[in-house]
Amino acid sequence: QVQLVESGGGLVQAGGSLRLSCAASRRTFSRYAMGWFRQAPGKEREFVAAIIWGGGRTYYADSAKGRFTISKNNAKNTVYLQMNSLKPEDTAVYYCAAESSARSSGLGSAEGYDYWGQGTQVTVSS
Repeated sequence: QVQLVESGGGLVQAGGSLRLSCAASRRTFSRYAMGWFRQAPGKEREFVAAIIWGGGRTYYADSAKGRFTISKNNAKNTVYLQMNSLKPEDTAVYYCAAESSARSSGLGSAEGYDYWGQGTQVTVSS
């Protein structure tokens, strides 16, 4: 069993920055990609960003392009989400996820991911 542990959430003013981290408990497990999703109260979980673990190619939701950066550190077995120019509408619980193999559902779909973290709260005040 693989555990994903997120950290780095918190309260920040609009325009500020946060960096989320997600560490995997096992170094060697089948991992095609890692992603970040978020869920605001009363809303469905939505895709934020993903990174192909082997090649490093990245993908972003339109809401994240130009403001968020996903990256990884293979040696630390960790994926990051750098969030800049935060807006109140970015307020949500952010989840890290791992997809063990490429799925037809695509990286933007939560159903393709096999492992999930417990989530970390990000609150952006206006």
